[in-house]
Amino acid sequence: MSQHILTAVAWPYANGPRHIGHVSGFGVPSDVFSRYQRMAGNKVLMVSGTDEHGTPIQVQADKEGVTARELADRYNRVIAEDLTGLGLSYDLFTRTTTKNHYAVTQEIFKGLYDNGYIFPKTTMGAISPSTGRTLPDRYIEGTCPICGYDGARGDQCDNCGNQLDPIQLINPKSRINGETPTFVETEHFMLDLPAFTEVLGSYLQSKQGEWRPNVLKFALNLLGDLQPRAISRDLDWGVPIPLDGWRDQPNKRLYVWFDAVIGYLSASIEWARRSGDPDAWREWWQNPDARGYYFMGKDNIVFHAEIWPAMLFGYSGRGDRAGTAGSLGALEVPSEVVSSEFLTMEGKKFSSSRQVVIYVRDFLARYDADALRYYIAVAGPENQDTDFTWQEFVNRNNGELVAAWGNLVNRSISMAAKNFGAVPEPGDLTDADRALLERSRKAFAPVGEELSRSRFKNAINEAFDVVREANKYLAEQEPWKLKEDPERQKSILHVALQVVDDAKTMLTPFLPSSSNKVFSMLGGEGVWSGMPEIREVDEDGGTPYPVITGEYDGAARWEHRPIKPGTPLAPPVPLFKKLDPKVVDEELARLGE
Repeated sequence: MSQHILTAVAWPYANGPRHIGHVSGFGVPSDVFSRYQRMAGNKVLMVSGTDEHGTPIQVQADKEGVTARELADRYNRVIAEDLTGLGLSYDLFTRTTTKNHYAVTQEIFKGLYDNGYIFPKTTMGAISPSTGRTLPDRYIEGTCPICGYDGARGDQCDNCGNQLDPIQLINPKSRINGETPTFVETEHFMLDLPAFTEVLGSYLQSKQGEWRPNVLKFALNLLGDLQPRAISRDLDWGVPIPLDGWRDQPNKRLYVWFDAVIGYLSASIEWARRSGDPDAWREWWQNPDARGYYFMGKDNIVFHAEIWPAMLFGYSGRGDRAGTAGSLGALEVPSEVVSSEFLTMEGKKFSSSRQVVIYVRDFLARYDADALRYYIAVAGPENQDTDFTWQEFVNRNNGELVAAWGNLVNRSISMAAKNFGAVPEPGDLTDADRALLERSRKAFAPVGEELSRSRFKNAINEAFDVVREANKYLAEQEPWKLKEDPERQKSILHVALQVVDDAKTMLTPFLPSSSNKVFSMLGGEGVWSGMPEIREVDEDGGTPYPVITGEYDGAARWEHRPIKPGTPLAPPVPLFKKLDPKVVDEELARLGE
């Protein structure tokens, strides 16, 4: 039975281009998952956009001598182009500086405020002495007062996992320029997280055995010490506070993390409006049978497993103070928070300032998008921190994509096309023939099960086991030696082409571009798996901006389909480029090694 599946993808920050560490956490895993769910017959809504508010945008804009809006416009387009190049199949990738997003964010704020889950409080805010601007919590580092970790952020200690306030840090310093921040009294609005302790506890406990252990353990550990959390800042770049006496204040805005998580909802509403059915979003947000999966790196677990569910509970009137749902109606909380660990590079943490970085667009200018997608799936940081090395990338590209999968496709199709011009009719099958066909057919179930649970490494390894067994089969059967026995040669090549077709299907979520090529080579017509595109849109005749969208209802289905004898075969083309081992030295040289 078809389900509504929301794929909510972390919003990349628009203060610069994204690197491969970013897309290994939020980008490729979410797309693999979404493509599989569509193939399985589910109704997927995959949404995200660029996160464009907050002090970091203003800081970077000042460095570059442009306005915050100009900076956001530039990197919104850069990031959209990069993610499209990776083949990420967003139904809508938008931005947080739209009128729609402002309106939805302000509605969620008002709903929480009316239900008593937001209240004003005078606090001590961190100010940069040299600029007079508010310093965001994450831009302040110091020693954790709880565990003594030297490098805790102003919002959270990554060592012990406790939530913090910048003023609690020992020897706090600005990450922007190293100066010691000044703390001054300021009035802000607070989200009353302690009011959700009970409902969050029940919610998280119900996810035992479903969520990745690292995500659930981290979230449960935070429950015992939930504190009210500021949701506004002294800043002129962001969503205005929608209350009398506040909305026109030039230096008070909603905090960027508060409006960013609301983006999942606002993007869904924008998608619905652009689809021609303004209420279509409700099937993913108000249907108890719908499922919502949220993809991000592990540094964002607290926002998606604790704060966003609390906001949704509060808006829907489900917390210690109860309340009534706002004008958008009661909203469903995440079904699963799918968090990846961190990707490092050559043993070092990604750092743009230290030039330890591989930007997505630089990578795609030199290498296949599917090669990066494959590496992330098979060797990425799914459940533990993982190190990207150029040596491993080259080895996997050449040894697995080129020599295993590409070789199977090329020699199977080229032999059949050369000798018969079409998919050959099989004769009597041997035990070896039947065993391989059965192995290939049966792989759909376990690969699909792993994909449905976001276990991508297990899924792609299972699919590649079929590829390896098919190569072993060809090596043993040696059809190239059977010119004097064309009937047996036909049977072998028919079996090989059937397994190529099965493997193409199972690899489509991971390798959509190359799978489209295989589909065409096997005589397929039309679209197999849709690819994203950038479209220029606007709001009410305003300034156009790019969004990622696409038509993804191609022929791809998650099932074994018997190939049809007599189907013309197209001449094979290389699926992947074999990389010269010198790539390792060249890329390390670029990193200053």
